[in-house]
Amino acid sequence: MEAVPEVEGAAARTPMTARGSSDTAFTARDWALLLFVGLVFGSSFFFIEVGLTALSPAVITFIRLALGYLTLSLFSRARDAELTREDGRRVAAIGLVWLAIPLMLFPVAQLWIDTSVAGMLNGAMPLMTVGWTVLLARTLPGRSQALGLSVGFVGIVAVALPEIPTGALGTRTTLLGAALALTAASLYGLAATLVTPLQQRYGSLAVMYRAQRSALVFVAPFALLGLRDSSFSAPALLAMIPLGVLSTALAFIAIATLIGRVGAPRGSVAVYLVPIVAIVLGVTLLGEQVHPLAFTGALLIILGAWLTSRREVAR
Repeated sequence: MEAVPEVEGAAARTPMTARGSSDTAFTARDWALLLFVGLVFGSSFFFIEVGLTALSPAVITFIRLALGYLTLSLFSRARDAELTREDGRRVAAIGLVWLAIPLMLFPVAQLWIDTSVAGMLNGAMPLMTVGWTVLLARTLPGRSQALGLSVGFVGIVAVALPEIPTGALGTRTTLLGAALALTAASLYGLAATLVTPLQQRYGSLAVMYRAQRSALVFVAPFALLGLRDSSFSAPALLAMIPLGVLSTALAFIAIATLIGRVGAPRGSVAVYLVPIVAIVLGVTLLGEQVHPLAFTGALLIILGAWLTSRREVAR
């Protein structure tokens, strides 16, 4: 491992960037990471819904972060990495904007909006990422990637639109829930932009391990207050296990790795698979019916992911 002075020199020479270490078309490993993230993040809204039957949003967030942090602590590469003081502060900030705040916002939002709607709004993350990369890194995605991001978002709308209850958006509380979900998606996009150079310097394990520790400290006071509104039923607690180990630990490692390799806008397209997974779970586990428009949307999402995965040509 590099000595700290060498890392500091590299950090000073490396500009803020959201570009990946490779601009080639997605490899088999990249596709595997993308599919894993989409499947796990897509199922997380279901487990949050189960958790909300007994736990307050802040308690859900704290438990999943604690399980995620404990999972990552099993890896020596996560514990032993040495970060510069400046990068340590950046990682702590990522813990807030990528983990602590949005992971609390989504459970609160799901008190007022359906899981399918939350999944659709979460799908705004890639477009939010593009906005943040333009603002912070002064870079634009290639034409193929821009087209893929747009096509994929249209597909998300097509998939989720039939799932929105009639008249749901006419209530003030539902609008508040939608605003919270969009705020969380915007923070996800910001974090994806910020994490790219850090992941490339230190690796996903070191970055996410420290980011989750920072998030835990921030969430703890809210979780203590939320204990009064929690009842700790067995189904709710069991739902926290996959939410913490898979979604909060392994999936965040996977998406950080993907972002570091292919760049923030292209890596974040993994969340476009979230509505598809949510609908499949609804059909198989809850016996829900699928609207024909959802099949068209699913094809558009796949097409958008493929366009985004092609070789990136900088503009």
